[in-house]
Amino acid sequence: MEKTYKVDAVLIDTGIIYALADRTDTWHKKAVDFTTAFMGKLLVPSPVIPEACYLLNSFLGANAELAFLHSLIKKELVIEHSKEDDLLRIVELLKKYRDQNIGYVDASLIAVAERLKIKKVLTTDRKHFPIIKPNHCERFAIFP
Repeated sequence: MEKTYKVDAVLIDTGIIYALADRTDTWHKKAVDFTTAFMGKLLVPSPVIPEACYLLNSFLGANAELAFLHSLIKKELVIEHSKEDDLLRIVELLKKYRDQNIGYVDASLIAVAERLKIKKVLTTDRKHFPIIKPNHCERFAIFP
């Protein structure tokens, strides 16, 4: 049986993870304010992890990458692993939004959101997510 969240949940995209770590990022304060105030589950789709680690390490160094990984270990951010059916949906989304070039990671976040019926996305991406038409709701609520 597929899990559903009885508590409020939001899916976190790579840009927010980076913004949380980089105090000079223009999204830093908004990201910190939202994640501090949010009382639900902060879910990180598993495909976001390597992308976030790469950016954190490349631009902020090994300590930033390790801090992110420790937040996953401590379950401050909860990993949501992709399922086989998610991959089928990811391919559909990549084809459907080919002209927008949404990419694998964004498509995986959408697939996970649809599977878990999550309508909230925490992202800095104002290019792709506003145009996406998810299967489970009219549109995503995009934060911060």
